[in-house]
Amino acid sequence: MWKPLRYALLAAALAALTPQAMAATPADTLVIAKQIDDLISLDPAEAYELSGIEVIANAYDRIMRFEPTDVNTLVPGVAESVTISDDGKTFTFKIRAGQKFASGNPVTAGDAAFSLQRVIKLEKTPVFLLSQLGWTKDNIDTMVTAPDDSTLVVTIGVIFAPSLVYALVGSVVGSVVDMKVAMEHETDGDFGNAWLKTNSAGSGAYVIKSWKPNDSVVLEANANYRGGAPKLNRVVIRHVPEASAQRLLLEKGDVDIADNLTPDQITAIGSNADIKVTTIPQALLYYVGLNVKTKELADPKVRQALRHLVDYDGMANSFLKGAAQVHQSFWATGFWASYDENPYNFDPAKAKALLAEAGYPDGFSLDLDAPNFAPFVNMAQSVQSTFAQGGVKVNIVSSEMSPMLTKYRARQHQALMVYWGPDYMDPHTNADGFVTNIDNSDAATGGKPLAWRNSWDSPELTAATKAAAEESDEAKRKEDYIELQKKVLDEGPYIIMFQSTSQRADRANVAGYVQGSSADVTYYNLTTK
Repeated sequence: MWKPLRYALLAAALAALTPQAMAATPADTLVIAKQIDDLISLDPAEAYELSGIEVIANAYDRIMRFEPTDVNTLVPGVAESVTISDDGKTFTFKIRAGQKFASGNPVTAGDAAFSLQRVIKLEKTPVFLLSQLGWTKDNIDTMVTAPDDSTLVVTIGVIFAPSLVYALVGSVVGSVVDMKVAMEHETDGDFGNAWLKTNSAGSGAYVIKSWKPNDSVVLEANANYRGGAPKLNRVVIRHVPEASAQRLLLEKGDVDIADNLTPDQITAIGSNADIKVTTIPQALLYYVGLNVKTKELADPKVRQALRHLVDYDGMANSFLKGAAQVHQSFWATGFWASYDENPYNFDPAKAKALLAEAGYPDGFSLDLDAPNFAPFVNMAQSVQSTFAQGGVKVNIVSSEMSPMLTKYRARQHQALMVYWGPDYMDPHTNADGFVTNIDNSDAATGGKPLAWRNSWDSPELTAATKAAAEESDEAKRKEDYIELQKKVLDEGPYIIMFQSTSQRADRANVAGYVQGSSADVTYYNLTTK
């Protein structure tokens, strides 16, 4: 609850949404309307959804990071420098002096070590980002140490390119948590996890003041932020699931930014001098995950047939126009080592032939889970229509993101339409998520990436993913990832359809909002009004 009076007054102002009310947002507050029902946790050791990661990027600093002033260059964050041992397995980070958490506690190497250790010990969804460094519950306290307040020593148990190690500690799990505050809120050995689901203990630009599921997230400026106090004192992210409602709020001035407008709405507001549209290429992919536990989907020929039953161009040139481009491999175009060919086209005749070869000449029925908002509603309906042309009857199971993702993580779906954004800007992040599956049992512990969620186990490609990460020759490493993308495109349990292009609509007085190619490089602190 927003107990302080200023929150109550702000909530009342934001609730005045009748056509007669024309309420400008508070001068010191940025109000964003977007879809945030995917938000499950705000703990950096647990969050693995785009909305949560975006909030965390603004509440925590990381060991390595992309600064708001340069979202293309990975640099030290909480750390100021790093040296590497001759064998390439020990990284010694020097922590910047004088940093403080929002609590006022100093930021130390001990906090950084604690933060990495708790990711491994909690074993939440994103743990695989760090466990691939050879870290386990049994060895993490000796592999990650802080011999003094300014020195963080990280030893890895594998051979990885240094740039990949930096990218991993620059991902959401590299967020540095205030150990004293977290442990003050520890319950039953959870390292403060229950409390950090809805609160923050970071040194980022903002402090999380409240999260009300399917309603709002409120952040307040952190005066101790090493980058200087944010330009605006408060950020309110409002859950507005309907794009049409976002547009209305923006046009009335009740919000400053609308994040999920549809292409036709972007076109419609083009003549409004009070609104400006910014287009940002994204690393976000739209795809359908196919659970190979489903008998029909276990056959690679069936999965290939389904890829030929998607009208990629039809969707991209109609309701997705301007918001997405056709892209079928697991690493987005425009980034190093992307494979940009799209070999699958809409071909019902070819799909029928493949289905007949697989023993399904009359097709079959398939449940498709999909989010209940644009553009997924339209995408699911398109897939339902075109699959039918191959004899595959699709039953659309529409729901909010949170219960759908819970179902996905328990691999209880047949087919599921969703998005995927990288955890860090190296192709290994998507290769590891889409390919690696160490334990395909239902009882598997630790990280459960997409290959596990879709019950797909390819020891050969899992080994190839590992080899690509270890390759020191950058040209050879690039070739390895491109080849891997080709194989996953044909063999994997995915129908990757589109790469997103963000079209964000702002009130004309908004400036300085930083939105990069992924959720963890979206920053609020430089925004002015």
